[in-house]
Amino acid sequence: MNSEILAFVLYFVLMIAIGIYFFAVSKSNSGKEYFLGGRQMGPWVTAMSAQASDMSAWLLMGLPGSILAFGFGQAWIGIGLAIGTALNWIIVAKRLRKFSKASGDAITLPEYLSNRFAAKSHTLSIICAIVFLISFTVYVASAFVAGTTVFTTLFPSLNERAAMIIFAAIIIAYTFLGGFKAVCWTDFFQGILMLVALLAIPIIVVATGSIDTSALSQVYINANDGTVYEFIPDFFSASWKDIVSGLAWGLGYFGMPHILVRFMSIEKPSMIKKSAVVAIIWVILALGAAILVAYFGRMLVAEELLTQGLQKTVFIAMARKFFPAFISGILLAAIIAASMSTADSQLLVASSAFTNDIYKPVINKNASDKEILWIGRALVLIVAIIAFFIAGSKGSGAQAIMEMVENAWGIFGAAFGPVIILSLFWRRFTYKGAVAGIIVGAAVDIIWLFALSSTGIYEILPGFIAGLIASVIVTLADKKPSEEAIAIFDKASNPDYNE
Repeated sequence: MNSEILAFVLYFVLMIAIGIYFFAVSKSNSGKEYFLGGRQMGPWVTAMSAQASDMSAWLLMGLPGSILAFGFGQAWIGIGLAIGTALNWIIVAKRLRKFSKASGDAITLPEYLSNRFAAKSHTLSIICAIVFLISFTVYVASAFVAGTTVFTTLFPSLNERAAMIIFAAIIIAYTFLGGFKAVCWTDFFQGILMLVALLAIPIIVVATGSIDTSALSQVYINANDGTVYEFIPDFFSASWKDIVSGLAWGLGYFGMPHILVRFMSIEKPSMIKKSAVVAIIWVILALGAAILVAYFGRMLVAEELLTQGLQKTVFIAMARKFFPAFISGILLAAIIAASMSTADSQLLVASSAFTNDIYKPVINKNASDKEILWIGRALVLIVAIIAFFIAGSKGSGAQAIMEMVENAWGIFGAAFGPVIILSLFWRRFTYKGAVAGIIVGAAVDIIWLFALSSTGIYEILPGFIAGLIASVIVTLADKKPSEEAIAIFDKASNPDYNE
């Protein structure tokens, strides 16, 4: 076993060990403990876990690959994500932590939305759970695709199916065993690894004096399909549609369940400020470094990658070019970390949405905490298996990764973003308004994707706007919220409320 593979294997052993540890030390059989960590997460773990679960392998593969091939105009998605991250932490995080606690100590997003309006109906929970299951299954599939790509790069003798099975099995193992705490702590270490790996390459390039800007003007042609790759060194080279669509990605954060649930899990609302600072610094450094990896990669490895259409592997090529095998193995594990930290969070949220918001209130109202716990674990397996088959049918190209993530991100942002914001800031907002916003936002997003994608506008933007309008119109046409719902809003809005 060479040292690169050894480093890779040691990383996986550490991840599984974390899952086993939290399974062994867990003293509770409750869903709150398994799905939300008992609201005991500290500010650093909360921040790093939120950002690691946010940034999938797209950060190390899709984004650098696109910039390597076509230039800085492709970075507008990253800019939109950085802005969206900052606004989400500043505007939403603290209020959601307070509101979810005041709303019957809700442990899932669907439960929060139902409790926030003191609703007796399960309609909203069922709608949320369906959207979660569909979208998260697709999202997990994208992580499986990315993880398989890295595995087959490191282990050429492995076929794609075997590589995907190994990758999926590792994620399932620690998520199944350790629940939310295991996911958060693995994400914490994976977030650190991702940032260190991304920063290491630009630093070593500058330190070794390997910069040659004249190479940026070279035009390359993909020998496989004839695509021409011309690097445009200007952020404003993109069309206005690309810029608007890139910035629109930031809207997704307001409705992203696997990120929002991190806000709900922190021990106290007063800790949010520290978490926000850590998270915003992390995302700026990580996205900036990813852009630099592509920029320097265009100077140093463009010919060997672009002529073969392998731009998605620019991070891998640069890590192997500048670092010894064991160190490069650790850096390459960062791509797996990015995939795993997203997939594990989404598996858990999808499972909790079905278990806590459909199974217990609708299917078996008398289910014990232990039964809920094991139903949740079973759902982790089921979602992972379905995602596995989706991933196996989509191919492993960078474009396939981008498309699957893009579709899931759009649905979440359009369906839930407006509703979450209004639920936190509008006292008059009603349950029917929330239901209308989720349905209309998701519907417009999907219709735009399949019927109007030729416009060049990312479907999250029209979906978000439509969901916002529907929420407001239906709320104003509806009767005022109940006194109980008003009381919840007032309690959570109280500056002195810090439970």
